[in-house]
This record gives sequence, structure tokens and C-alpha cells, in this order.
Amino acid sequence: MSGKLDLDAILEFTVALARTAGDLILEGSEAIQSATASKDVNEKKNSVDLVTEYDVRVEKLVQEALVKQYPTFKFIGEESYSAGSRPPLTDEPTFCVDPIDGTTNFIHGFPFVCISLGLIYKRRPVLGVIYNPFLNHLYTGIKGRNSYLIKGNGQPLKLPLSSPPKPLSSLSQALIAVEWGSDRIERTITSKSSGFGRLAGNPAQGVQGGKMAHSLRSMGSAALNFAMVAQGGLDLYWEVGCWPWDVCAGIVIAEGAGGIVTGSHDVFAATSSSESFGDITEEILTGRKYIVVRAIGETEGETAKQAQKRIIQEFYSTVEDVDAN
Repeated sequence: MSGKLDLDAILEFTVALARTAGDLILEGSEAIQSATASKDVNEKKNSVDLVTEYDVRVEKLVQEALVKQYPTFKFIGEESYSAGSRPPLTDEPTFCVDPIDGTTNFIHGFPFVCISLGLIYKRRPVLGVIYNPFLNHLYTGIKGRNSYLIKGNGQPLKLPLSSPPKPLSSLSQALIAVEWGSDRIERTITSKSSGFGRLAGNPAQGVQGGKMAHSLRSMGSAALNFAMVAQGGLDLYWEVGCWPWDVCAGIVIAEGAGGIVTGSHDVFAATSSSESFGDITEEILTGRKYIVVRAIGETEGETAKQAQKRIIQEFYSTVEDVDAN
């Protein structure tokens, strides 16, 4: 594609589409809560990774609308990818969509569920829309600009909500988002449990390497974890095993709120001292290992980015064996 994308027009369209999809998600939730599990709910992989017909219906609704409005754009979606449609990433504009992020929450009626609509251009995330219809919270971002939260029918709130951003001296002061994921084999679950224990544990009470973080949270939605870091409600989110459609929109929104995103411990180590640090390359976007830190207020002798690097280094030093899995 030649020329410049009209990201403002694309954002307006995708916001309206996300709200329409949100109505279908709410319809699906009502149907699921009133139906018997054996009749209307199907399992995917295992009991903690559930999907319903509404995943497919929402993606179909979104894909058809996007194809009609932007027929030359490419499309990557969770359900179509699972069905075998796996086009390679190119420089062309590509919508990257998770129709229902938080499917386990969706099944259980836990109201942290969203549609995540991202746009990739020249192999970089450039636009993001995350909409939670249960709470009526809409997060938006365009690369290189500020990100916003709209609650209900209110006015856009610039992110992060605290201004200036709060300082963060160490992980001991942090509220950290982690997820257990769907891979529950012994090695993975033991490694994660150990790492999470060090993050939360008190070194003064015998937890070797313990950081005594304020607490750990598992919201069950990668996109909403990113959104909450952008908002400032979470200090950090780390995940192994996500896919680009889980994080594409959230990356843009977090960056627009002053957050920093990078990949695995190896990626961080290789880029933290370079000018490319924080550049979400195709390698990071598709690497399935992500860490995002909120905007941190500058202090005497330390810039915001230096503080973010320090927090990431402290985190990876604590959970390095988990990241290696």
C-alpha cells in the first residue's frame, strides 16, 4: 500500500465496531449463563481454556465489517488462525483481532472480558482498541500519541490516570499482573509457582530471593492487563505464551500512556542499552513473551525510562528460570 494511513478514521471505525461486537459478547454471556454446559459450551484444549460459538460469531462479525470497509487490509484473528488460516506478517496494514479475550472469564461470568482490535502496519503495532462491554470501559491508542479511557458515555480520560505518573522504587512497591496460562504440565506449573512465590514472598521470613511485592493479580485477559498497566492500576504485567492478537492493541495503548514494552529476558538483555529498546519489532510482537511496565515518574538522577529498565531488570532477575521455559 502506498500513501499514509488515516489512523483517525480507522480508529473511529474500529471503536464503533468494538462497541457493536461488545453487544454480541453480552448476548453470548447471557446465553451461556442460562444454558446447560453440555448443551452450549464446548471445550478447547482443557477446562481452563474454553471457547464458545460466540468467539467465532464475534470474529466473523468483525472480519466481515473490516473486509467491507478496508478490503485491501490483511487480517489475523484467533479463531481463523486456529482453523488453519496463518498468513505471514507483511508490511501491509493488518488487523490483529482477539474477538473475546478472557474466554474462561466469559464462561464463568467474571466481568473481565474484552474485544481487542489492533492494527499492524510495516510490521509494527500502530493502533489499538480494547473494549470491555461488561464494565463499558473503552481504551484507545494510536502510535506516537496519547492513549485514552472512556468510561460509559463519559469524556475521554488521558492515560495514565495519575498525573504526573507515580514513582516506583522497586518491586516491593508493585502490584504485578501474572497469569497461570493453559499449559498446566508439572514443569511449567512448578516453575511459575516458584517464580510467583519469589515475587510475593517475604525474604525476612525465609523466602529466598523474595521481593515482597504488594500483591499479584491474574485478571484472565492479556489485553485488559495491558490496559490496566496503561491506566496505572497495575505497575507491571508479564506473560509467557500469549499470541500477537492478545497483545497488539494493548501494546499501542500502553506505549501511548508512557509505558514501555519489551520481550523475553534475552530480548531485554540484548536491547536495553541500545536506541532500539522499546521498539516493538516483529520478533517481539510474535515472540510470545512480553513484559510491560507503566509510566514511572522521574526522580532526581533517574529518568522515567531508566526507572522502567531498572524494574524490568529486577523482575527478570527474580523470575529468570520461569522466562526460560
